[in-house]
Amino acid sequence: MTTIRDVARHAGVAPVTVSRVMNDAPNVNVATRRRVEQAILDLGYVPNVAARSLRSRRTRSLAFVVPDITNAFWTTVARGAEDAAQSHGYSVLLCNTDEDSTKQQRYLDIIVSQRVDGIIIAPCSTDADQLSTLRDHAITTVVIDRRIEDWDVDTVCGDSLSGAYALTRHLLDLGHTRIAMLSGPQDTSTAEDRIAGYRLALEESGIEPDPRLIRRGGYSMPTGRELAGQLFDEGLAPTAIFAANNSIALGVVEAAGARGLHIPADLALVCFDDYPYVASFFPFLTIVAQPAYDMGKEAARLLLDRLESPVPLEPRHLVLPVQLVIRHSCGSAIGSGGSSGLNLPLKDLPGSRVVPVRPIGSGAALAGAVRGLPGSA
Repeated sequence: MTTIRDVARHAGVAPVTVSRVMNDAPNVNVATRRRVEQAILDLGYVPNVAARSLRSRRTRSLAFVVPDITNAFWTTVARGAEDAAQSHGYSVLLCNTDEDSTKQQRYLDIIVSQRVDGIIIAPCSTDADQLSTLRDHAITTVVIDRRIEDWDVDTVCGDSLSGAYALTRHLLDLGHTRIAMLSGPQDTSTAEDRIAGYRLALEESGIEPDPRLIRRGGYSMPTGRELAGQLFDEGLAPTAIFAANNSIALGVVEAAGARGLHIPADLALVCFDDYPYVASFFPFLTIVAQPAYDMGKEAARLLLDRLESPVPLEPRHLVLPVQLVIRHSCGSAIGSGGSSGLNLPLKDLPGSRVVPVRPIGSGAALAGAVRGLPGSA
């Protein structure tokens, strides 16, 4: 394995000069720098990051812990955080908890062992004790999309309270009075903020919230399917459902379809967060859109500010504004005759078929045969 001393001998300089070049120190003349850089290329030298981090006490790495990376919201948040981190020379370790506190703790133990410089986390609970590993090891922390109690750290979130109020107010303005609320886990601050905004809008309209129409579960499609199914099967007959996130909303669509209900013709539906790639060619869901990319970017910025500041900083709490995006699922486009030209599930549309694809040969052999065909590149 090539060492820094090998590079120094090849370039005809001292090892300390090689170290200065790699650390972009200003006190190296241009000719020497070029000679060292060429020696690094000639020998294929790769610095020992672990050894360097032991000396500097920095690894130039961050961790980002999210509840569900399959959700487009979290994918976009992660991209914002990664872009900001990369622009400052940091790499990002991505961890997915599935809102499972046991899995979260395993990741926190790994993060500590990897000696990351800081962490951005959407915790499973508001209980700061579940993050005691971070506090005990003095790991710089930013909490995103959530709040925690009894530990004042930097936070970044969207305005869940105002967004929930706006969605509920919109449904009320459309004439709905029996609006169900399907929210996330009870110990998650965003889930409770969205219930609070929903209740506030109802109460301002003189409607007493019906506790039977408020249900809690995971931020997942199975939760939406199960909770909506409960509402339908118990005969509660909501005319509109407010899903606390996009995954829950998809579960509502599935439960409604299984009972022959169409959205919005039979049931209005609104939710938090979008499916951006789907919405670009099939804009259907009425949503409150959070600035997901900016949330990730701002969380990384707060973390990097704190890591690179020569003096202690006071905790900062950013609440980013949200937008109401009105589309078809709320029923606002239903005509005076009570009909809508666009409903989910789509009427008279045949279902999908899944057809297995039979392998036609081994990959390497087939690729070679194809390359031998006339006209192949």
